[in-house]
Amino acid sequence: MSTDLKTIAEEANERLADASAVEVLAWARETFGDELVVTASMADGALPHLAAAAAPGVDVLFLDTGYHFAETIGTRDAVAATLPIHLINALPKQTVAEQDAEYGEKLHDRDPNKCCAMRKVEPLNRYLSGYKAWVTGIRREEAPTRANTPVVEYDEKRDMVKLNPIAPWTQEDLDSYIQDNGVLVNLLQYDGYPSIGCEPCTQQVAPGEDPRSGRWAGTGKVECGLHT
Repeated sequence: MSTDLKTIAEEANERLADASAVEVLAWARETFGDELVVTASMADGALPHLAAAAAPGVDVLFLDTGYHFAETIGTRDAVAATLPIHLINALPKQTVAEQDAEYGEKLHDRDPNKCCAMRKVEPLNRYLSGYKAWVTGIRREEAPTRANTPVVEYDEKRDMVKLNPIAPWTQEDLDSYIQDNGVLVNLLQYDGYPSIGCEPCTQQVAPGEDPRSGRWAGTGKVECGLHT
C-alpha cells in the first residue's frame, strides 16, 4: 500500500468534498499530471467534457469489450473527434471469437461475472497500471452500492487515487450540464436505455423503472466489477 497516495486521497476528499467537478479534476491534473486517466463508458460525453475543460489533452480510457452497441462506438468516436482529449481504446486479451472458441458462445449469458472479469476488469487493471490516479463517472444516486461514494478515495486494490467528481450529481444535474454545454449523448439514451453497457446484457427500461434495471436483467447482478 502506498501511504502517500492514501493520505493524499483522504486529505483531498475532505478538502474537495464541496468542490465543483471541474475543481476536483483541476486539482487532480495539478497533482498527478500525465499520471491521471479518465474512464468513460460513453453513455454520454459529460465526464470527458468536464475533464477536457480542466485538463486539456488528458488520457480518456474506453473499455472496448467487443460487445458494445454501435451507438456507443459512435459516441466514443464523436467525443474523441470533438474534444481535446487523448482517447485510449482498451482491448481485452482475447477477441470475442477467441473467447467463444475457448469458453463457448454467449459466455455472458452463462457466466456474466466471468465475462465481465475478462472483458472489463482485466483490461481496466492492465491499462491503469501506468497511472497513479483514475477518474470515474459514478454518481451516488445510480445504485445502492454507490450511495456512499466519496469524491476522492484511495483505491486499495489498485494502489491508486480514485476520483468521482460527479458523485454528488443528480440526474437533473447531469441533464442540465449536458443541455447547457451541448454535450454529446449516446442516442440510446433517447430510446429507453438510461444505463448502457454491453449489448447482450443491456435491455430497455420502462419509464419509471430503476435506470439500472436493464443491466444484467434477471441475473441479480448489479455491478460489472470495476468499482467493487
